[in-house]
Amino acid sequence: MAEPAPPHRQPEENPRHGRLTARPAPPTALAAAGLASLTDPHGGQLAMVYAPEPVDGPPYRLVLLLHGAGGSARQGLDLLLPLADEHRLLLVAPQAESSTWDLIVEGFGPDVRRIDGLLATAFAGYPIDGVAVGGFSDGASYALSLGLTNGDLVDAVVAFSPGFAAPQVTHGRPRVFVSHGTDDPVLPVDMCSRRLVPRLHGLGYDVSYREFAGAHEVPADTRQEAVAWLDGRR
Repeated sequence: MAEPAPPHRQPEENPRHGRLTARPAPPTALAAAGLASLTDPHGGQLAMVYAPEPVDGPPYRLVLLLHGAGGSARQGLDLLLPLADEHRLLLVAPQAESSTWDLIVEGFGPDVRRIDGLLATAFAGYPIDGVAVGGFSDGASYALSLGLTNGDLVDAVVAFSPGFAAPQVTHGRPRVFVSHGTDDPVLPVDMCSRRLVPRLHGLGYDVSYREFAGAHEVPADTRQEAVAWLDGRR
């Protein structure tokens, strides 16, 4: 007797279209609190994770944090690490497989698969109530693109100094927080956020936009405002 055909999958439900399959569920076994570095079998870094104490307390809000071009998982983690304990944020900061995220180079692919696996591991080890994605620079562009693609999982996107958003498909309507320095020499605000934010508004997204007097950076008060924004409408 022939095996039944596998169920049909929509074309966007794969890593090449940026789709994530991991979903929150009751943890199968509680993981440890604190800071952890995750590596692959060859010793290469996959991600850094930070979980506030106690693990068996109220559910965490998971925030996936994406570093800028040429950056590191630790730099991604540091975007919100000083605020994680106070706001009970479970931080998951992947390391891009290349010098920057796959979408910027050749389209969604290996980084999506890595992120999907990291999320599945986090969901299995920690109680989660809400998923957000954030990043800086190229990481912010990737966060927007991935978050808008997966708005049925991600309820909020935090983009610090993004260059663009390029989802191939969109699902849901996550809220969006964007910040940008008025003197940014790397990703000039006129060419980037001042064009991007009106376009997102026009597509129906709820966007909070903050400009600050500064360059290509994330000031401390901007981080605090972003986390307060996350807390305000979970």
